[in-house]
Amino acid sequence: MLEVRIHGRGGQGAVTTAELLSVAAFDAGHHSQAFPTFGSERSGAPVTAFCRIDVRAIRTREPIAEPDAVIVQDPTLLHQVDLFAGLRPHGVVLINSSRTPAELGLDDLALRPEPPLVLTVPATELAREHLGRPLPGAALLGGFAALEPLVPIAGVELAFRERFEGAVGEGNVAAARAAYEHVAAEVGAVADA
Repeated sequence: MLEVRIHGRGGQGAVTTAELLSVAAFDAGHHSQAFPTFGSERSGAPVTAFCRIDVRAIRTREPIAEPDAVIVQDPTLLHQVDLFAGLRPHGVVLINSSRTPAELGLDDLALRPEPPLVLTVPATELAREHLGRPLPGAALLGGFAALEPLVPIAGVELAFRERFEGAVGEGNVAAARAAYEHVAAEVGAVADA
């Protein structure tokens, strides 16, 4: 089972991102579920959303304490909340930022006994470019599709086209595709190093 935890702030679409990740996996033939947890329900407050994906029916319903992957929609949360608590060995971290993990002060993750793969993608910038709004969800899911074979980019694109019609759907698809290519190039660079 693949367990993903998404951290963001109220109004950034973390809940929608988890739902669309679930839809993309479901459209690819997998079982999936998505659900949020809220502190104070207000714009700007920290929000956590969860998604599980499996080839078998999913029976568990509790929040994800030991994720395989963490997606961070807002890098201002990096040093305010323990975003990486419980992250499984050799997990994946995808952060919405144009800065490198080192520039974000995340060198300590590399010191773990079984360090995660930590990558960044300028999701907000890609969303502004392709959608005209600073909503990073589509770009982050596109980037995540480059890292996770259970979530193909075609499934991400289909999920956004099903959810949003016309120019909004196509803008999200373009942002997802651009992020997919960005992260695929980063993964290639890491593999070559």
